[in-house]
Amino acid sequence: MSSETLIYIILSGIVALLLALFQYLYKNKGKSKRNILFSFLRFISIFSILLLLINPKFEQLHVYIEKPNLVIAVDNSNSVKHLKHENEAKAVLEAILNNKLLNEKFNIDIYTFGEALKAIDSVTFLEKQTNIDDAFNKLTQIYKQTISPTIFITDGNQTYGNDYEFIASTYKQPIYPVILGDTITYADLKIQQLNVNRYAYLKNSFPVETIVVYNGNTNISSRFIVTQGNTTVYSESISLTKNKNSKTINFTLPANSVGVGAYKATIIPIDNEKNTVNNTKNFAIEVINQKTKIAIVSDFSHPDLGAFKKSIESNEQRSVVFLNSNEIINQINDFQLIILYQPNGKFKSILELLQKENKNKFVIIGSKTDLPFLNASIKEYDHDIINQTESYQATLNENYSPFIIDDIDFESFPPLISNYDPVTFSVPFETILAKSINSIEINEPLLATFEREGRREAVLFGENIWQWRAQSFINSKTFNQFDDFIGKLVQYLASDKKQTRLNVDYESFYNGGHNVILKAQFFDKNYVFDTRETLIITVKNKISDEEKTFPLILKNNNYEVDLNNLAPSEYSFVIKAENENISKSGDFTIIEYNVEQQFLNANVTKLQQIATNSGGASYFIDNTENLTNNLLNDNRFNPVQKSNKNIIPLIDYKYLLFLIALSLAIEWFLRKYNGLI
Repeated sequence: MSSETLIYIILSGIVALLLALFQYLYKNKGKSKRNILFSFLRFISIFSILLLLINPKFEQLHVYIEKPNLVIAVDNSNSVKHLKHENEAKAVLEAILNNKLLNEKFNIDIYTFGEALKAIDSVTFLEKQTNIDDAFNKLTQIYKQTISPTIFITDGNQTYGNDYEFIASTYKQPIYPVILGDTITYADLKIQQLNVNRYAYLKNSFPVETIVVYNGNTNISSRFIVTQGNTTVYSESISLTKNKNSKTINFTLPANSVGVGAYKATIIPIDNEKNTVNNTKNFAIEVINQKTKIAIVSDFSHPDLGAFKKSIESNEQRSVVFLNSNEIINQINDFQLIILYQPNGKFKSILELLQKENKNKFVIIGSKTDLPFLNASIKEYDHDIINQTESYQATLNENYSPFIIDDIDFESFPPLISNYDPVTFSVPFETILAKSINSIEINEPLLATFEREGRREAVLFGENIWQWRAQSFINSKTFNQFDDFIGKLVQYLASDKKQTRLNVDYESFYNGGHNVILKAQFFDKNYVFDTRETLIITVKNKISDEEKTFPLILKNNNYEVDLNNLAPSEYSFVIKAENENISKSGDFTIIEYNVEQQFLNANVTKLQQIATNSGGASYFIDNTENLTNNLLNDNRFNPVQKSNKNIIPLIDYKYLLFLIALSLAIEWFLRKYNGLI
């Protein structure tokens, strides 16, 4: 409290006392006990009111003890169970949780990790993927400002994600790995990697590359075999030694029938081999009859052209050819889709021919587009000519109906350069992406589609989409999301199928251990996304004839069903709308492969390295006796006394208001009782 405030309080006390004495002693010319009591009550009332007006502030000091956190992260993946250490892991976890001294010294937080970090204390060791990088990344965010030594109970084997040794170096906490494994090296022969394209073409041969690795000290011989069903389609003898411990096998297989073909690659196990699961890898390939050919027509070079080609050809069912406005004229019927990039007056013949042939097209409009020519040539939409450009970002229309679109964080993408000219459509159209400036949508389409007289068209009102592909890679560390978006748009435009009220998005085959997710969209009769419908999927195992039924869950602008629990096999499915007589059917195959069962040992070296770099220590699962003592005796993890100093104004004290009301009430009651009122 400042000296100035103290002076005001003293003056308030003097003023309150003088007023009280003046009213009840000086004015009444008497010093009776009753007048003295009245003076005291009046002094209390006036002084309290003046204090509220001054509103002095008081310091309140709160002292408390803050215990450090003890973070326990348990590897919940199937590799722990495969290496037969699940019981030891549970025992270590239980011993830590039941230790009274640890509970007194630490706040214990428990997590499990597999595909993602989860704040739960039950472990099943059933997760099919391990992302230790994600676990460290999330723990770094949670425990950024605290003392939080971290126990990692894991075998250190990661199936996807960035190298966790790097992210662990940014985690500013001591790390104590409890290693689920040992340092014993076992002789092992395995298929390290198998590379094959997802698609092949009928009557062609497709290449397969297999890398076989041997870990052992003796010379061995084995045989590599590829089978399809009960038929052996390829075999080769191999010999490996301690020094020559790997071999790359390249061969081709024929694509004789349309559809999904499932294969099994096997390297015959050597004697006394401990892990034979990694001797086999299943793979599949979809044989298609022909490629979808797309022509990109442009009279000048631009980075957008390469971005479109890369995205479209990421699906091997499609090929892209670059042509200028003259070259395309005699080849128009060779392509299922024509993409016109920033057309000008030279495109007159091709636009007339596309109109005459009623062919699907995709028009991209940018700063070099001849808008007066376009207005004269395309009747479905018209630009007001202002001859100015603007940078627009994209906002996804979640109610877009022709096909399913995932939000790939469009709002984070760089703006596209687009003509400022407003656009008027003369036909019904649907907006995929709307224009926005500073996150404010302006009710203008950036990317739109429409159907007219049996043909499908799309128009993009912007250039520099190559920057979107680059930003998508920065966001997700892969081009897949952006390429899938462009792929779905091209698939829609290259098809002449009529729009349906039930659309289903699925793959022809899935690799075991990956997400087996089917998505669907259902629309009412006006083709508006309908969230009231109930969709049910019936999945039939073609081999066992077993049927299972699941509901599809509404998620954002899609219905979804997760079929990860299905065993590897061939399946057919039917999705039905319960309230409408509408259904869609299809087939898919789940290829057997459990990446978590490919490991033979724990990754001891890397776990010991991150422990040393972080100032922690590593322990093997059968030698954790010193872990508890080290945590209890480490002075870095002592509880810290902290204090909070709060500045509280007097007006926050309700008791003072109560005192004012009480003193005034007593004074009024006594005056009334004595007949002075």
